[in-house]
Amino acid sequence: MIIAIKPLLSKISLDLKKRVFFTLLIIVVYRIGVNIPIPGINIESIKFLFLKHQNNGILNILDIFSGGALRKMSIFSMGVVPYINSSIIINLIQGAHIVPYLDKLNREGEYGRKKINQIIKYLTLILGTVQAFILTLTMIKMSIRLYLPIVIDISFSWIFLSIITLVTGTMLIMWLGEQITEVGIGNGISIIIFAGIVEKTPRIFFRIIKLIQNKLLSLKYIFLLLVIMSIMFIILIWVETAYRKIYIHYVKKMSGEKLYNEDISFLPIKLEQSGVMAVIFATSILSTFIIIFQFVISRYNVLNFIIIKKFIKPIISNLVIYNIVYACLILFFCYFYNSISFDTIEIADNIRRLEGYVPNVRPGKQTSIYIYNVLKGITLWGAIFVIMIAIAPDYLSYIFNIPFLFNGTSLLIVIGVSLDVICQVESYIITKNYERYSILHTKKKKMVKI
Repeated sequence: MIIAIKPLLSKISLDLKKRVFFTLLIIVVYRIGVNIPIPGINIESIKFLFLKHQNNGILNILDIFSGGALRKMSIFSMGVVPYINSSIIINLIQGAHIVPYLDKLNREGEYGRKKINQIIKYLTLILGTVQAFILTLTMIKMSIRLYLPIVIDISFSWIFLSIITLVTGTMLIMWLGEQITEVGIGNGISIIIFAGIVEKTPRIFFRIIKLIQNKLLSLKYIFLLLVIMSIMFIILIWVETAYRKIYIHYVKKMSGEKLYNEDISFLPIKLEQSGVMAVIFATSILSTFIIIFQFVISRYNVLNFIIIKKFIKPIISNLVIYNIVYACLILFFCYFYNSISFDTIEIADNIRRLEGYVPNVRPGKQTSIYIYNVLKGITLWGAIFVIMIAIAPDYLSYIFNIPFLFNGTSLLIVIGVSLDVICQVESYIITKNYERYSILHTKKKKMVKI
């Protein structure tokens, strides 16, 4: 049997190698695009601008989502932010049941999902055009205001070219992400964001080495940095893989003259059910809001309005208030993502259909309520943990004056995407193994009958 399975395993590994190679090829294409600047841009001025504002949190977050493309003002400068915002808007509308047509599509299985994805793409095109227009006008404004020749020749034709280039870049990234999801390994958009974050690692290492050489950072602090990072990695991996078991009992069954004993299974509910999606959603929404606000105040004199002064401006200027708003958004999206991805009513109906039950809980509605309460309690603790990890590195870096390899958002995305890819690879191997083994076993039975 082992000898017979060996060729199957080699075929699986060949299929897997093809998927991995295809994913790496798409990442290479993406990284090439990151290094192609928008026509008519002065790259040296952009480098100087980012060096001057290197501690600006919003610029750094936007640069993360663009994979370093914003720093180079490349054709991929907007990254996947328009696509993420479109997904959030459609999911919010679906969750609120505002549009009956979307509810109908949601019930139509694979066909419905394809139609919803098509709607998200159209919305991405609209939001991408708006964001490209804002980014283009911001570049022009900075060129005039800071006396930096960011745009070499400001003209209507260049504005049109810049908007078309940025929108096309975003749509191309979205397509590349879809190819990774369908033909490669893992969630394509998450892997593209992951690749952009990991690409910065060598640059950060060189920065730390330079600080050591200039005696601005001692080995004692480097050791402290490694210890803190190691602890955070271990805790993060532990929490990402932790889950609560809800035991399900299946009643005894009679098949002919045989009586099968009661079977016991369990429903796993992850402690951090939303994974990195809550962080990506919160960061995308917050950064987009701040971009629009900064664009408005640069074009119009709105700082005198009481609402702007009292509520909106402190979010940008005060780190504590910014982190509080960021934490609230993460908390909201943890609950929101779980509500749309984990249908407790459907799960309870499936358990009842299979003649199962949760001990001491009535099947049907009571089971649904019980699972919902468990999910609600777990989501709170998972969200608190995510908030702590997202915010802690920035404060630790400020207190100890140590440059962390990744900020909290990057750390969550790197670990979350890595674990997701590992799980998908394992699932792929197990599924293909089972399919091929079943085919082999069926063929062997036929041969014996002959």
